[in-house]
Amino acid sequence: MAKPSPGGILARFPHPEPPRAARTHVLPVFLPFAGCPQRCIFCNQPAQTGTAPEPLEAIHARLAAHLEATAGDSPQELAFYGGTFTALPAPWPQRFLELTGRFLASGRLTRIRCSTRPDAITAPVLAELKTLGLSLVELGVQSFDDAALAASQRGYDGSTARAACELVRAAGLGLGVQLMPGMPNQTSRAFQADIAQTTALGPELTRLYPCLVLKGTPLAEVWRAGGYAPWPLDTAVEELALALLALWAANIPAARIGLAEQEGLRVLAGPRHPALGQLARSQALFRFVRQQVERMRELRHAKPAHLLLVPQRLQGEVLGQKNALRRDYTRIGLDIGLWDETDLALCADRA
Repeated sequence: MAKPSPGGILARFPHPEPPRAARTHVLPVFLPFAGCPQRCIFCNQPAQTGTAPEPLEAIHARLAAHLEATAGDSPQELAFYGGTFTALPAPWPQRFLELTGRFLASGRLTRIRCSTRPDAITAPVLAELKTLGLSLVELGVQSFDDAALAASQRGYDGSTARAACELVRAAGLGLGVQLMPGMPNQTSRAFQADIAQTTALGPELTRLYPCLVLKGTPLAEVWRAGGYAPWPLDTAVEELALALLALWAANIPAARIGLAEQEGLRVLAGPRHPALGQLARSQALFRFVRQQVERMRELRHAKPAHLLLVPQRLQGEVLGQKNALRRDYTRIGLDIGLWDETDLALCADRA
């Protein structure tokens, strides 16, 4: 493994991504389409979650049985996904949280979160659900851009989305923001504006799901008719990399990038890749390193950096899939070496 000679290190820096909290296993409870006021043109919840819609009573009963049967297992977080939790018909939000609240009190569960729409929350509803144990709300914002929201038939505008984020924060709940880059009528500039607004709101986490054309959705018909062109993979990776740099700088992690692979997920078009998150993170890290090199050149260091020392654990992320980014580092004058430290380092001497 490469080691710099004494005095060879010009700059040393940690990975720009915010430190990840200790991972807790998340028990997902999927509620496909439950509570949704209408179906958005890009949505196919059964395919996205691998779960078909079913009566809420059946989901509740199965969850209760599972929690009772695993009462002695390690603590975990529970998340209600796949529907509009706060718009479930009464009294289902309360029933679900009264059930999970018992296991929260006993320590079997560590935290309860839900996903919902920006136009399906009010201050009184959030206050009530918080008293029942809810601690984090992930808002399916998708975009703050009015044109993109209208084209996807979301039923609300950007001001509603921003106000909903503020409501969640004001209620003392954790906030998550889900965005969908590449939605119909969304430009790259509009997506980066979404990221800027997200960082200003300061959520606890984000999820970035590039828009895909899924079989069985209204968007599939629009695409077939030539009315929608999804972002190519290269464009999506570049835009996601820029987004990650902005989120990391604001100390906001991206909890997920891209849809999880599910059996039966039929993607007709769009930037689908099984390692989309790695592609975006690798590109973001390259851009970060390039910024450091350019900054050092602006400071007119006597010795130019031409070696990047990489911790072993980051080798794959730095070089990208199949070492695809090695030539990009070469282009900016950097060789790659490995070392046994935890930070990245730019050096003036070669390995």
